[in-house]
Amino acid sequence: MATPALVNARDWKERLARGGPGWFSLATEDTGDVPVRLVFSPELLDELEPQIYPQIVNATRFPGAKLVVLTPDAHVGYGVPVGCVLLTDYVEGAVAMGPVGFDISCGMVAAISDVPDSAATPDARLRFNREVMRRVAMGAGERSRTWSQRLDRAAFESIVRGGAEFFAEKYGSAFHRERAERDRLPVAGSWQIPWGGPGRPERGVPQLGSLGGGNHFIELQRDRETRTLHVLVHTGSRGFGHGLATNYFELARAERPGEVADIDLGYFPPDSPHRADYLNAVAAAGNFAIVNRLLIMDQVARVFRAVFGSELRLLYEISHNLVQREQHPEFGDAWVHRKGATRAFPAGHPALRDTLWAEAGHPVLIPGSNRDSSFILRPAANAGLAGYSVNHGAGRRLSRSAAMRSLDQAATDRDYRRAGIVVNTDGRVPLDEAGAAYKPVRAVVDAVVAAGLATVEHELEPLASLKAADARHRRRR
Repeated sequence: MATPALVNARDWKERLARGGPGWFSLATEDTGDVPVRLVFSPELLDELEPQIYPQIVNATRFPGAKLVVLTPDAHVGYGVPVGCVLLTDYVEGAVAMGPVGFDISCGMVAAISDVPDSAATPDARLRFNREVMRRVAMGAGERSRTWSQRLDRAAFESIVRGGAEFFAEKYGSAFHRERAERDRLPVAGSWQIPWGGPGRPERGVPQLGSLGGGNHFIELQRDRETRTLHVLVHTGSRGFGHGLATNYFELARAERPGEVADIDLGYFPPDSPHRADYLNAVAAAGNFAIVNRLLIMDQVARVFRAVFGSELRLLYEISHNLVQREQHPEFGDAWVHRKGATRAFPAGHPALRDTLWAEAGHPVLIPGSNRDSSFILRPAANAGLAGYSVNHGAGRRLSRSAAMRSLDQAATDRDYRRAGIVVNTDGRVPLDEAGAAYKPVRAVVDAVVAAGLATVEHELEPLASLKAADARHRRRR
């Protein structure tokens, strides 16, 4: 699948039509018959980079495409936008990899407490950060501080095949797994992990229980209404998921070398011998990520208990960056790809039957930057408009390199100190992850609410932020 020659690259925004409150439809010669929906306010549309249009078109041209949605945090990614939802026909459509990405099952886990925010004094925030950093390794390539010596490859395989269900039975767990989106993604027993293949997924074995770099974080927050403390964690499948993705991206390109010129546009058609293997790889990486998030939250809960003298309670755990089979009332049985987007099933959705969320819909966790609020939403009846999906965050407005070039370190650090946000232990904000690099999260959430996709239940304000400074170190080297 090559990058298309475009007819409407210059005038595509003029072809947007208001589809309803809070969203627009897009139909051009380039997108053909595939419905394209943008959950955007007019103001957010004005800020949307023109370079995103070719990536929208890319998404529509996967075989069997039924629907493409851009969530309001969307920005230019690789192949297709970050903040993209793609539905393809379950029988005849492609299982695409670019619309899943390299960080398979990147996602969120949230925990709440009854501790008043007055307990989070500056000293307590700093102690919280210091103790979490002692227990949880952060940064690209870092090994877990609690599990890297405890897992051989056989034990690791049992975890990525059995997920949190196996992990809890084997090692125990402090959290109730019913508050996870799922505790296990099925992996076929016949599938073999491509150890030693392109991407080297084995590098993820010692990383279980580590945060990683980039936009992954741990954040101590307060509920704006109840003034109680919350914790939000964002991380994914680390080197294991990245290694698996790399392996199958390369296989897709090798399978059709003349067609897949851009590795980020690789896909597997129904007759591909690698299609089922890739779906198993996504499931295995998803199991890693689920366990990884729960392991990290377990360590954070231990620190929270020591610093604040109280327990954290798991609210919800949810993945982004997956491809799953789902039934959609408008488009039928489909492969739903979410890249930088999160599932949003409202009350009464069949997939929630016999869960805690059947009558209310499951929580949706939307982080802002570490200088902005985060939100907990509840999916609403109109969520099907966007493929039962919403944004997974605020969305970038500056690339990492642009943020590193344009933002002033001293001024940024001073701004965070004045706001009372403790960053790591040295107060030095990673500029590529600073608040100015992101869209205002309230504008993004307002677009979701205006479109009737979800409602706001909680707004959370940052008190302490833990985030690796990978870009800073790269620049120094």
